[in-house]
Amino acid sequence: MVSSSEKVGRAERKAQSRQQILQAARDVFFRDGFMAANLDEVAEIAGVAKGTLYRYFESKADLYVAVLADNGDAFTERMHEAIASAESGIEQVEGIARFYHDYWIRNPQYFQIFWAIDNQSVIGELPPEVVSAVSQLWERNLSILSTALKRAMAEGSLVECDAWEVAQILWTTANALIQADATGPRRELRRLPLEQVFHDAVRYILRGLAAPGSRLFENP
Repeated sequence: MVSSSEKVGRAERKAQSRQQILQAARDVFFRDGFMAANLDEVAEIAGVAKGTLYRYFESKADLYVAVLADNGDAFTERMHEAIASAESGIEQVEGIARFYHDYWIRNPQYFQIFWAIDNQSVIGELPPEVVSAVSQLWERNLSILSTALKRAMAEGSLVECDAWEVAQILWTTANALIQADATGPRRELRRLPLEQVFHDAVRYILRGLAAPGSRLFENP
């Protein structure tokens, strides 16, 4: 009969092995993307047999989704933390913008794991479960931004508008600016530091939606 302490020990070892696989997969996916990632290398880096890897994850897609979920949860939690002390909806939107810029600039490899989603016409169609996992992650974080925009409207800082549409515009603009920074000629054409252009873009969009008397009109 297996004792309770032995069961706990096995559970801890299984959890440790799973975490080792996730960390190894994260490194390989971030570096190579989904299509090029090699599960033999993932198993080798994790220090487990390939058969062991498949006991935890049924396929490459299953492992990819697990990595996305693990990182996505951490990203969402940090976004909430970034705006926890904000005293208004506008401060929340600005806090999200600062967080998003700083997070991706400090972790540029994270963009690699999403690159495949936007380039399926080039690399081939991805498994539906992968696309769904990414979409759910994007939707969850856009909902936080949308909620902040709705609060800003309720407080009278912004005119009434479609918060989800504005969240999409802000998010798409932010991603385009960050991704363009990886290309030398685009950096030269920008002429100004990315951080300045990034936050100017957010401010210009918000100013276009500012309600009369809003502090958004205070600075040009």
